[in-house]
Parts: sequence; C-alpha cells; structure tokens
Amino acid sequence: MMKNKSDVIIVGGGLVGASLACALGQAGVRVTIVEAGPLRADQQPGYDERSIALAQGSQRIFSGLGFWQSLQDQVCPIHTIHVSDRGHFGFTRLRREEEGVPALGYVATARVLGKALFARLDELDTVEVLAPAQLVDFRVSRDGVEADLTLDGTSVTCTARLLVAADGAQSSIREQLGIETTQRDYGQTAVIANVTPDRPHQNVAYERFTDTGPMALLPMSEQRCALVWTVRSDQSDGIMGLDDAEFLSRLQARFGYRLGRFLKVGQRQAYPLQLLRARESVRPRMALIGNAIHTLHPVAGQGFNLGLRDVATLAEVIMDAQRNGRDIGGSTVLDRYADWRQADQRRVAVFTDSMVRLFGQTFPPVTWIRDAGMLALDFCPPAKRWFGRLTMGKSGRLPRLARGLNL
Repeated sequence: MMKNKSDVIIVGGGLVGASLACALGQAGVRVTIVEAGPLRADQQPGYDERSIALAQGSQRIFSGLGFWQSLQDQVCPIHTIHVSDRGHFGFTRLRREEEGVPALGYVATARVLGKALFARLDELDTVEVLAPAQLVDFRVSRDGVEADLTLDGTSVTCTARLLVAADGAQSSIREQLGIETTQRDYGQTAVIANVTPDRPHQNVAYERFTDTGPMALLPMSEQRCALVWTVRSDQSDGIMGLDDAEFLSRLQARFGYRLGRFLKVGQRQAYPLQLLRARESVRPRMALIGNAIHTLHPVAGQGFNLGLRDVATLAEVIMDAQRNGRDIGGSTVLDRYADWRQADQRRVAVFTDSMVRLFGQTFPPVTWIRDAGMLALDFCPPAKRWFGRLTMGKSGRLPRLARGLNL
C-alpha cells in the first residue's frame, strides 16, 4: 500500500479545486489533489468549447494566483451588460466606463482556463496530483484526517490536517458527512451552445428575460457568442431535437435582431436547473467549497465566481492560521471560513433566485413594476453601482486575493 502525506487533501481537481491547490501550493502549503478523471485531457480548440463567465473580481483572484497574464490574450472582455425583458419596456445597461474598470468581466473557455491553471500547478513542487483516483473512505481524528484511495488499481492512504470537498453538486463527501441541503427544482433546463451572429458582438453581454426563463448571450473570441437558453423542462427535448436551421429560427424569434441574424450553431447540451445549498460548509477537519456547498441558477453567471471566492477565503484563513502556528484543520479556523462565506453565499443565492422568481411572473401589475424598476436602475447611479458591484463580485467583505492583494 502506498502512503501519501500532505497538509491539505483536495478531493476534486476541477477548476475550483485546482484553484485552491494553486493558491495554497504557491504559499508553501503541501497539497494533494485527488481527481476521479484524467486531469489533463488533450483537448484541441474547437467551435463547441464550453465557456465560463468570469466576474471582474475573479480576474483579480486569477491574477493573484500568477497565471492571468498567460490568459489575457485568450479571453474576451465584457465592456457592456445589456439586461432586457422580452415583450416589455424594461431594460438597463452596465458599462465599464461607469464602473471605472477595464472590463466588467471576461468570457473564457474551460479549456483555456484549465490549461493555464494546470501549467501553473506544474510549476509548484508543493502540489501532488493523484489522477485518476477514487476516494474510497476517510477517517477523522483529533490530529488529522486519513483518506483511503484507489489509484490505477493500487491502494493509497493519504494523511493530512484538512480535507476539502471540491467534488461538485453531487458531492459524495457531503453525503457521507450527512450534511443536509435545501433544494429547489426550477422546472427549467438550460440549453447550452455556441452561436455565430452576422453582426459583431462589440463585447456586449446580453441577459434577456423571457416567459420560459432568462436567455444569455456572452461575447467570445472569433465573434462567437456563448448561448445559455433557459426553457421549461417539458420543452427541452423538443428544443434539443430541432435541426440547426429550426433551432436558429426559434432562437431568433426569442432573442430578436440586436446581433443581426444567427448564422451558425454548434453542438447543444442540456442541464436541468436547481438551487442547492448545503446547511453546513465545515465539519471537524473538513471544508466544502464550490458546487459542493451551492449550486445556483445560471442567471447572471454567478456560480463559478462564487466558488472562486470560497477558494480565496479558505486559502486566506488557512494561511493566516499557518503563519500564527495554529492548526489549519481546527474548528476555530474552519468556523472563521464558514462564518465569513455565509453572507456572500446567501446574498448571491437570494439574488439569483429572486431574479428567476420575479421575471417568471406574468401578472401585469408585477411586470409593470419590475420594468419600471429596471428603467429606474438605469438612471439611479447608487443603485446601479450596487448592482454592478454585485455582478462583478466586489460586494461585501472580500478576501485579499479578490481585492488584488497577495495571500
């Protein structure tokens, strides 16, 4: 049996888990990543690449992790966000000039992010990657945590002072710990694809609310747009079954002609949507981050960015404890992380859920009030600034990385 010893074990080597490993590893913390799949799939760039919206605050976090410079030429900046209500008069716009930032956010492909992040991890001698590996069991003691794994058919025992669950919305660690969740099925499905319009997107991100849910079009490289089309779940099979021409025709009817005519659509994927929040984010020597704690509706593109702020906060709490000679897996340290993250997680979950509920209403007085509110927001600088800071990931108490500072 192989043995592995580190300071922190991170179960889940996706972008959130790998970001935490990068943050801790570059600060000298010994980290073991346990990932079920091959960490570096040989992916070639293509039209159908999955995209991720990065808030302006997330750009600061990646800059602090030391690899944003390698990304700059491969991401598409968002200069304007245009929010509208289909069939109604309400709209509002956020512009980078009003917020005093070079971009409100960025759109990057998961492949580009992963390549830059894993290249940074390769530079860190303090990070060891075990993949493909499966977590079989774990045991918590007063002094540490012990995890049993299988790695290519070989049994491995890992010991550390802290185990972090970054294993996604269906977190097996959360389930083994018996942590309860609150869930809400939206009865909606997100249809994801890349499309090409015949007009330049001019770095504008569109969020258009419709009677079946929000529709987002995000600017990408090569004048593509990343589409997130929310439909009722009973409509998703029909939408997915359309040929490309009919799909583009339906999309055109729903979105309109602000981008001209849609010329091309790539491969489509569909994801059922739900709100999930774990009632606890820490246990003795255990911490949850990312989708293991919260899975949100994709409206306003907040989910991944919220997970990155989990990363930045947990890394800061761990490093503060390390510098002060405290146990990084101790309850006092982990409770500080949980308490710090609670307000931001609740605020963003309520914000996204409220938008889905509000714009799902068809009662005429409600639609009139919300559209009047959108117009008022466009002409009320303080309210607009609050809205802008929330969407850019700059509201509330921020960890050092999210403020552009080093750990």
